[in-house]
Amino acid sequence: MSQSCNRILLCAYGLPMQSSRAPAPRPHAAADRSGPDPSGAMPGPRPARHWHSVVQDFDWHLTGVRVRKTGAFVPFDAPHLSEVLHWGIYFAAVLMAPRPADGPVIGFAPDPARPWYLVWPALRLAGGRPARPGETPDIWMHFADETVAAPVTPPRTGRPTWNFAAGDLSKTAVAAAFEQAFGYPLRVDPRTHTGPMVEKGEANGVHDGRIVMGPVQPAPGKVYQRLVENVAPDGLMEDLRTPTLGGEPICVFIKRRPRAVRFSNDNSDCLLATPDSVFSARELAAIRRFCALLHLDWGGLDILRDAADGRLYIVDANRTDMGPPIALPLELKLEATRTLARALRAAAGAATGDPARWP
Repeated sequence: MSQSCNRILLCAYGLPMQSSRAPAPRPHAAADRSGPDPSGAMPGPRPARHWHSVVQDFDWHLTGVRVRKTGAFVPFDAPHLSEVLHWGIYFAAVLMAPRPADGPVIGFAPDPARPWYLVWPALRLAGGRPARPGETPDIWMHFADETVAAPVTPPRTGRPTWNFAAGDLSKTAVAAAFEQAFGYPLRVDPRTHTGPMVEKGEANGVHDGRIVMGPVQPAPGKVYQRLVENVAPDGLMEDLRTPTLGGEPICVFIKRRPRAVRFSNDNSDCLLATPDSVFSARELAAIRRFCALLHLDWGGLDILRDAADGRLYIVDANRTDMGPPIALPLELKLEATRTLARALRAAAGAATGDPARWP
């Protein structure tokens, strides 16, 4: 699914954004977007109702909507409406799926986690929920859909904090961490590199990559990377989208698409795999080092495997990953979400010092 389209998915559904067990928020002072209050209370209410998100998150036009946070424009056309429909079916299945009676409460700051972000369905099926206004959660999670996020000071409550140090996830930062973790480079110098290479912007989720021939003078705001030939035996390009928690890969979405749209997110089909069936023990250790270098506690990685030399390349990292991919069959979407939910319960228990709390 396209990242920008994910942000308008609920526009077709009048469904509540909070857990069905949560009461309506209390009247409160105006929202403070600067981050959690040092006392441990959530910043003043960010109503999580559907229509509030529609008004707050988007600028509406006759031909589409523009996402205020990122500037991405999503047209009203058949492919995007089809994605909305398929995601709505998955969302309804998540709402109706059985789940534990109790789970971790996570406080998201400075922004709420909307249901199209992968942490929301994982948290729901873990039996948990987002913290309510004024409530001290079990865990604080930095949540802002930005490539380079403004610093937010964690609350002084003694509760665990996730992703507060993962501020810079630009392509430059990702490439630097990758080279340090894996021991070989992704980035190239466009002024000296001879032959094809990939030019793309620094931001997450833009899918603006294109092949250029070097040497060339670098364009402003662009980065240059090795051209990874992540082609499968049947000729389709394969991206290994890998959600991680505590630096540990939890599952792998093998997203497949034609070479002509290799830099897009328009997938022909998608498979679900376990990390140890896709990555070697040495590669898993390098992925953990990569996440540690970026201080990424919860996130999603875009990983490519070069068909020529077999090496892995992490080309993107995101702290507000979305999914599961639309092209994944519904039963596998739910299987992946349940896997993430189990991992979330275990990680939350370990983080709070009570591993048996959410078995």
